[in-house]
Order: sequence, then C-alpha cells, then structure tokens
Amino acid sequence: MTPPQKPLSRVVEACPPSGIRKFFDLAQTMKGVITLGVGEPDFPTPWGVRESAIHALTRGATTYTGNSGLLELRELICADLAARHGITYRPADECLVTSGVSEGLDLALRALINPGDEVIVPEPSYVAYQPCVAFAGGVAVPVAMDPAEGYRLDAARIAAAVTPRTKAVLFGSPSNPTGAAQSAEDLTALVALAEREDFWLVSDEIYDRLTYTGTHTSTAAVPGAWDRTVLLNGFSKSYAMTGWRVGYVCAPEPLAALMHRIHQYTMLCAPHVSQVAAIEALRSAEPDVTEMVADYDRRRRLFVKGLDELGLTCPEPGGAFYAFPSIRSSGLSSQDFAEQLLEEQKVAVVPGDVFGPSGEGHVRCSYATALPLLEEALERIGTFLSSRT
Repeated sequence: MTPPQKPLSRVVEACPPSGIRKFFDLAQTMKGVITLGVGEPDFPTPWGVRESAIHALTRGATTYTGNSGLLELRELICADLAARHGITYRPADECLVTSGVSEGLDLALRALINPGDEVIVPEPSYVAYQPCVAFAGGVAVPVAMDPAEGYRLDAARIAAAVTPRTKAVLFGSPSNPTGAAQSAEDLTALVALAEREDFWLVSDEIYDRLTYTGTHTSTAAVPGAWDRTVLLNGFSKSYAMTGWRVGYVCAPEPLAALMHRIHQYTMLCAPHVSQVAAIEALRSAEPDVTEMVADYDRRRRLFVKGLDELGLTCPEPGGAFYAFPSIRSSGLSSQDFAEQLLEEQKVAVVPGDVFGPSGEGHVRCSYATALPLLEEALERIGTFLSSRT
C-alpha cells in the first residue's frame, strides 16, 4: 500500500532532538563513563515517601483521580507556597497537579499563546522552552544574558526585545543550565516591565529548594506580579522524585481554568500513587531535603573550585545542581569538547550550544553525583586539557 503523501508537522520536523539526551544515550553504550549530563538527583526518593506509595498500592490507589489532582495534595501545595513565600492560591481553582513540570509548561504555553504570539526566552535556557513555544503556535525570541554578570535577568536587555506581539517571558530560577538564581531586585525590575508592556511571566521554579546563596525569591511573590504570573514547580528535583512525574502549576483562575481544560482532554490526571507519595513528601521529607541540599552545596563548591583551577572559568551557580563553565581556553567548540571528552576520558557533559547560541563556548556539568566521582571527573578533564597544550 502507498503511505500517505501529505507532509507531517513542519513545526515538529523543524525541532531538533534533545541535545541532552543525545549525549546521555551515547554514554549509555560505553563502560566506565562518569555521567555529568542528565540533571537527575543521585539520591533515592526518601524512604518514607516510597513506603507511603507501597501502602497506597496495597489500598488500591491505582485509579484516576480528579483532573486537578487530589484535593489534599493541592491544599498542601498551596499551604507550602504560603508558608515559604507568602503567596496565596486557592487549592480548588488556582492549583493544578500535572504529570511533571514539563506538562505544566506545555499547558501554560498552550493556554496563553495565540498563533504568532512572541515569547521572550532569556538564554542560555532549558532545552524544552523554545520547542514548547513553537508547539503552542508561538514564536520564541531568545535574548542572551551576560555570563560576566552571572546570567542575571537583565530587564533592559529583555525590554529591547519587547514588541506589540510579546505575550510572555519564560524563564527558570534557579536556572537550568547555568544555576543562576535571580535576585529580588532583578525580578522586581522585570515585573515592572511586564506591567508597563502588558505581558505574562512564566516562572519555572522547579529548583527553588536547591538554593545555596541567599533565599529563593518566587516571582509570584514580587509586588504586582501575582496577576500576571504562571508558577511552575514540582517534586522531581527537591525530593529526588524524577520518575514519579508529579508537578504543579499555579495561576490566576481564568488562566488556570484553560490549563485545566487542556489537561482533562490530554493527560487526564497525574498518577494516583505518585500524588499520594507527593503528599507524604510535603508532610515528612523536609529533613531529607535539608540533607540533600547540604550535600549538593558541598559538591558545588568542590566542583566549581576544581573547574576554575583547571582554567575553565565558571560563574558561581547560586542554585540547581549545574555548573556552566567556559571551555574557550581549550580552543574547541562546545560540541567538539563534549564529544572528544567522552571518547577520550569517558566523562559525559552537555555542549552549551544546545541551550541556545549564547551557550556556545560552554558545557553543562551536573554535580548531582557522588563526590568521589566528581573528583575523578575533574582529574579526567584535567588530563584531557593537558593533552591539548
């Protein structure tokens, strides 16, 4: 039989495969690789959380939940946001539990964007941001932030990219890939710009608990921001629950209602047993979070110091678990550096250009791995660099 001849989606065909997964998949075929590529905690999910899921399964928590998620979980999420950031959301209609933050991002953009709307994406940015804007029918407008300023959100740079078609600015804080944690002052300037030019703020705060210098500022907590902010967060990073696929999105009710409408026709609900586990995480896992964050901080300081000593200058990451060093001193492009380092020394990193053109000349290294492996990775990187002098 003759297959259909009409073209497939041009938008999807124009989207490149994930540059992160490319190196992760290649590393999986090799033995003895130290993987600094995928942003996944090396800690197991806290035992109390796992045990709650086991008990929930024995009690039959294998069904659908309501589309918005278990009310108890939404109540705990909103209580947590109120306690930590002073933000008030109504659990009934301003909080939606999603299948990971990735689904929340997709819902937010599809509910916000009309065809041709522009979304400004400060970069280097997480690899999914610009493709998700395109999938929603929008136009991503990348704006490079300055590594010399620690990749701070510069409202003046963003203002220069605003047009009458600007619908939103999409950013993460703390950031993947740079680890930059945005200050209250810079967020306040961005909110003032959003009010003046009338656009939304889509704030990905999945790494909010992994903040090492100062206190995390939630965008929605900035005066004037709540009415125009979509807050994305979840359990994957802070609670070491990547595979459980539980995220959430909070937003003013008119927008939250549209996200809920898409969600009920597509994902229906987040996994029931995972939602039960998330409830237990909020109830009892705070000591585990504190312990994990302290360990990440030790790794962060050791690894960044080691990179600097190797001549790979690296702005100090204020959050998340990524370092984004410059590799320009090697004379190699980001892709060549990552490929040759993997082939010769079996250390997997992610080339910086997959996070946008401004990431060229850098690589992303995840320090969410054990200290002995980070020390070994630094030795191997040093050997790799020495062979090129």
